[in-house]
Amino acid sequence: MELHDKLELKFRLDINQKRALHRLKLFSVADLLFHFPVRYSDISTVMKVAELIPGDVATIYGKVSKLKTKKGFRSHVPMAEGQVEDTSGKIKIIWFNQAYLAKMIKEDDTVKLTGKVTKSKQGIYLANPEFEKTPDMPIDAHDTLFKPFRLPGTPPSQGERNPPLLEKEGLGGGLSYPIYAETRGITSKWFYHAIEKIFRDKTLDKVADYIPEEILTKYHLPTLKTALFWIHKPKNMKDAESARKRFAFEEVFCIQLERQHDKFEYRKNKSFRIVTEKENIEKFLQRFPFDATHSQQQSIQTVLEDMARDFPMSRLLEGDVGSGKTAVAATAAYAVVNNRPFDHAQGRLQTFGSLQTAYMAPTEILATQHFESFIQYFKHLPINVGLITGSGCRKFPSKVNPGGWTTVSRAQLLKWVANGEIPILIGTHALIEKSVKFKNLALCVIDEQHRFGTTQRRKLTRKNGLAPHLLSMTATPIPRTLALTIYGDLDLSLLSEMPKGRKEIITEIIKPSGREQTYEKIREELTAGRQLYVICPRIFEADPEKELALNVKSVVAEAKILKKEIFREYEIAILHSKMSKEKKEGVMKDFSDGKINILCATSVVEVGVNVPNATMIIIEGAERFGLAQLHQLRGRVIRSTHQAYCYIFAEAKSEKTMDRLRALKTAKNGFELAELDLTLRGAGELGGTKQWGITDLGMEAIKNIKMVEAARFEAIRLISEDPALGNYPLLKQKVKEKAGEFHFE
Repeated sequence: MELHDKLELKFRLDINQKRALHRLKLFSVADLLFHFPVRYSDISTVMKVAELIPGDVATIYGKVSKLKTKKGFRSHVPMAEGQVEDTSGKIKIIWFNQAYLAKMIKEDDTVKLTGKVTKSKQGIYLANPEFEKTPDMPIDAHDTLFKPFRLPGTPPSQGERNPPLLEKEGLGGGLSYPIYAETRGITSKWFYHAIEKIFRDKTLDKVADYIPEEILTKYHLPTLKTALFWIHKPKNMKDAESARKRFAFEEVFCIQLERQHDKFEYRKNKSFRIVTEKENIEKFLQRFPFDATHSQQQSIQTVLEDMARDFPMSRLLEGDVGSGKTAVAATAAYAVVNNRPFDHAQGRLQTFGSLQTAYMAPTEILATQHFESFIQYFKHLPINVGLITGSGCRKFPSKVNPGGWTTVSRAQLLKWVANGEIPILIGTHALIEKSVKFKNLALCVIDEQHRFGTTQRRKLTRKNGLAPHLLSMTATPIPRTLALTIYGDLDLSLLSEMPKGRKEIITEIIKPSGREQTYEKIREELTAGRQLYVICPRIFEADPEKELALNVKSVVAEAKILKKEIFREYEIAILHSKMSKEKKEGVMKDFSDGKINILCATSVVEVGVNVPNATMIIIEGAERFGLAQLHQLRGRVIRSTHQAYCYIFAEAKSEKTMDRLRALKTAKNGFELAELDLTLRGAGELGGTKQWGITDLGMEAIKNIKMVEAARFEAIRLISEDPALGNYPLLKQKVKEKAGEFHFE
């Protein structure tokens, strides 16, 4: 069996299995080998039926009864159902799309079941559990919970119990078969036997390692062949952890290689050296309506030092909503426009004109708000500021009204930008279209689009090799390890303080019994003219026959309830990701203009809009969001001098979950919360991690600062010694596969 062999040529697959493998993007033998178990069935997780909690993945032992097959009432999905009973009680079991399983188990069989405990209107049930027939049930599976690991055949220490089942499994610590990510039509059992076949065929002997041997030795990592065997068939938990450590390191290492290569390539360009007078910067800062914080002053100093070099800056500025990132960007823009272009013919600086700044925002509304902010920053200076979006173009100042802006044609604005008459241009992605040509672009500011890739950067680089300085900004709280990984090509600056005088948001965690009282408080604020966000985890209600029926609030249903039963007299609108861009922009504009009193939305508003009058936010199903994401959502209401309120509506009964939510009231900033989330819930729970293209295994590696720093150190070393990785062809190919877009020269 060869690694490149197609699965359908090596395995008997029915049509459902083929579709399932395609959904999981598994096409070849190599793909299957790198489809790792998400966990391992472990006796130590065994629970009694009476202890089961909705939402948990649990393992139980019991006798099965009342097995039958049927079809869903509305969806006609084939199902098998029954019940399993132990000494503490009984629970329903349901297999969706796997009706045949009811015929594989007999009445009164003793089984081990592992599945998700799910809640429906009829009660709780075990959804699509993995099952394993067992000859007998352990007297008490919980006795193994604290039992030390012992290889089979080793006699137990005095007093140590060893249930027969564990000896049979051959894994004294309770580890049994691997559980894989599944989809309709294929199960972990299929994966288990398929991997067995690959191993029997000695396919692993044909696997070549792409990680340099000296790195594996230095960090005590197993070879690729060993790691693949251990991750699928570990003899003990230590082997499984060692294999996962190797693949976690590999993932972070490959990302770092791509990022460091990007940085190396970008720094080969020349850039405009920005010379600044300290006195001028201080005078500009004095015009702010607030005193610059210490971290703002530090960040401004660092940015100015970066731009004074002759290679382009690549910096990420992180800061909570309202921490003053725009003011830092405005100061950098001020430094740029105070510099004259270089006259190559004369060999000296020109006596007229300015270097240019482009400021890119993710939405038209945000771009317009930045345009209005920059007018306030620069209205005392003879500087033109332009705005370009899909809806139209503006220029400040207007000849007719020097204190205001005027609408101009796109062609006219582009002409002014091309000849350098507009030194500051603000807009959406329209800024990097071919039709937009700058005369002397020296600084590009990217707001909330931190993964501004190599391709986009190249569009900004001039033909003569001059590349603009790049300042990327984000309000997304990111733990340091994650930032070092996904933004490895950017230098980091952090705004850790809020401007003085800013009122702290009053945050309250509301249990179901306090809902009515909270609505009355909100009504008082609405009557006073304030506005409200209501955030829900889902867009639409779940269909209980098509997916797990969870008690989760949805935007569409909640908006109807609020309008019909609670806030009848107020205008309520909805906002979610399934709406068209134009519709979303229209709703946000109406909310910003005060035409809408209550906006019911998903977390799509977490990166977004400055609506000073919106001083209240309700977050439904708060336990389903990460702490950093909750903090960022809360930041939507910190835009004015009015007192702001955040109401965290939680249905959770677990004290551990409530303690986690209470951290919102005590943490100093979003970055502290992001670190806490990483510790408590894991990297996969951080808001938005999917967009970075990192697997769950790679995200778990982010918890380990030593691993991240080691991967970063080795990547920097390799790229500095061999930028094109010419001496490491297998590693180069692996990075290309993982990165998708990777340019070696």
